[in-house]
Order: sequence, then C-alpha cells, then structure tokens
Amino acid sequence: GADEFGFATAPLVAEGCIMMRKCHLNTCPVGIATQDERLRAKFAGKPEHVVNYFFFVAEEARKLLAAMGFRKLDDIIGRADLLRQRKSVHWKSANMDLSPLLALPQAPKEYARRNVQKQEHSLASAIDQKWISRCERAVMHGEKIVIEDEIKNTNRTAGAMIANAIARRRGHAGLPPDTISIHLRGSAGQSFGAFAARGMTLRLCGEANDYVGKGLSGGVLAIYPPPSGRADGDNAIVGNTALYGAICGECYCRGAAGVRFAVRNSGAHAVVERAGDHCCEYMTGGTVLVLGPVGRNFAAGMSGGVAYILDEHARFSRMCNMDMVSMEPLTAASGPGQHLGKTDVEIVRDMLEKHIAYTGSPKARAVLAEWNSLRMKFVKVLPHEYRRAMMEAESVKVA
Repeated sequence: GADEFGFATAPLVAEGCIMMRKCHLNTCPVGIATQDERLRAKFAGKPEHVVNYFFFVAEEARKLLAAMGFRKLDDIIGRADLLRQRKSVHWKSANMDLSPLLALPQAPKEYARRNVQKQEHSLASAIDQKWISRCERAVMHGEKIVIEDEIKNTNRTAGAMIANAIARRRGHAGLPPDTISIHLRGSAGQSFGAFAARGMTLRLCGEANDYVGKGLSGGVLAIYPPPSGRADGDNAIVGNTALYGAICGECYCRGAAGVRFAVRNSGAHAVVERAGDHCCEYMTGGTVLVLGPVGRNFAAGMSGGVAYILDEHARFSRMCNMDMVSMEPLTAASGPGQHLGKTDVEIVRDMLEKHIAYTGSPKARAVLAEWNSLRMKFVKVLPHEYRRAMMEAESVKVA
C-alpha cells in the first residue's frame, strides 16, 4: 500500500482517449489533446465516465483487501512483510535479492507506518501575507495600490495568493490594468508571479529563479537587473521553464532565460533577450519575441502562437525544430491570417516599445535605433496548424 496514488492513462481512456499518441501534433481524433475546434467537437467524454471508472477501481480494491483479510487501505500501508518477490526466469533479474527492501523495520506498535501528520506548507509565512491586507480595497473596490518590498529566493510563488483573491472576487475578468502594482528588489524564488491575474503588475529589480509566470493569467511581469553597470542581454535574469502553461498576460525579461522559455504557453506575450534550449516547446498560443540567440530544439511540438527571433548572425535555422513550423521574414503588409490582426512589423515594434517601457532595455532601444537594417534580420516562426486555423477563421469572416 501507499499513502497516495496517481492515475493517468486509465482515466484518460475512460473519457475517450484511444491512445493515438498524437497529443503534440494538435490532431487528436477524439478531441482531447487539441485546440482545433472541429476536432474538439468530437469529444464525447463525460465526468460520469471517469467517476464510474473509479467506482470500479474502489470495488476491486475492496475485494482484494477482503481476500487478504483486511478491511481498509490504512491496514496495509507500510506492511512490507506482505510483499513477496516473484521468481524470475530472466537472467538479468534471476539473482536479485530484494529482502533488504522487504524487511519490516523493528518499531513499537504506537509508531505509525502510514502518513498521519498533515504536511506543513508554511503559507502563514508567505510573502503574500504581507500584501493581502493592503490589497483588500483594490480587490473589493478597484482602488489602485502600489507596494514596494524586498524579496529573497526563499519567497516562492510571490503574487499567487493575491491572484487567488482576485479570482475569487472578480473571476478571470480580474481588475483594470495596474490596479495592484508591486515593485520588488532582490532575488525571487521559484514561480515568481505564478497565476498573476489581470490587474496585477509585478516589477522585479534583480533576478528570478525557475518557473517565472507559471500559469500566468492576465498579469504583467517585468524583470530587469539593478543599475550595476554590467552588460545586459547575456546575463541570466530568469531561470528555467518560464511561462509554463501561461494562458494570457505579458512578461518582459531584460536578460537571458534558461531552458524551455514559454513551454506550453497558450496565450501570453513575452519578450526575452536570449533563451536556452527548447524555447517555445509545445506552445499553443501567444507571442514570443527573442532579441538574441536561442539554444537547440526551438519550437519542438509548437502547434500555435507566433515567435519572432532577432537572428543577427544567421544561426537560427540550425537551432529550430522544423517538424511543425515554418520560418519566414517579417511582413509589413496586412493580409488574411495576420496574427493579432496586425502586421508582423507592428507586432514586433509594439513589443519592443513595451519592453523598453517596463524594463528600460538598452538592447530594445538599439534595435529600434537600427530598425531599418535590423528588421530584415528578424525571423518569424509560424506553426503549420496555426497558419491553417487563422486562414480558416479569416474565410469564415469573409463568408
């Protein structure tokens, strides 16, 4: 027995998955792992299907427990003495001795062999607790508030509790822009700005650890180095896996990001000045602008959204995974299927100007100053499926 159980594939099959293994291609024929509206219309799963599956699991578990002489799972958790090693006919495992793992440790009966103590998450000491009372009138009545504070790398998921308060009161609509503006100094811990809601603006003068903007839900994040005189761009400003699962919002990083920047991004708009391997991996929506080199395997599994890369040294083509995307230059003319209803030039210039406004980026200023020559060095990365979806949406509007 175990204290916790994880179910993955079986409940997915219960709601209709037929194991086509095309989750990353946006072509799921039963409408589960896809953004395609035509395919999603085929989804026939119901919550009751999954509920019924777990009823059957529970029934079988009770039968197995009864066969062993036990009434509940708690009675067998930790009972390593009930396990028996199977005899193996394979030469690799035939001589394995698992008795040290199956030995039951000597302990008094009053010592529990299962989890009996709730985990302490230390939420009472979270940095958000300092801010929530000050944000109450902003959440309740929309009054603007500005908070200034220091942050350390032990302060994780900064902003998430405030986002929760906004979501409970206002839903996904959130608050007007910049209603809650938080200015921080220092080194933020993991998941800085996680789930930040509409109306939240978090500015960090310093640096942040992994998972910046995880699940970003409409807020604005701006991260930039202190005025220390060091060069920008190549210095790491955020860690790995930024914007994981972000659905909307904005993120401006004046410096370099680690691996998997904007992985599984489905709607956020982000600017970064350099990125590691697997940037835009599994991205399904949103816009990413990279003002410098990227690592290998760019756009792997990318089925939606658009990325723009400043490729000053003509190296990007070797770094991009072309299985699901195409590369093309920026367009200055409007036409069918344009991303966000703007031309590429308009989108990139708008993002550069916002990047400057939020972070004061010298790199973005230099790009705008040399725009006429540098615009030709930008590469647009567009997924095949996303192009098709935009063209179909455009044809429906015309019809």
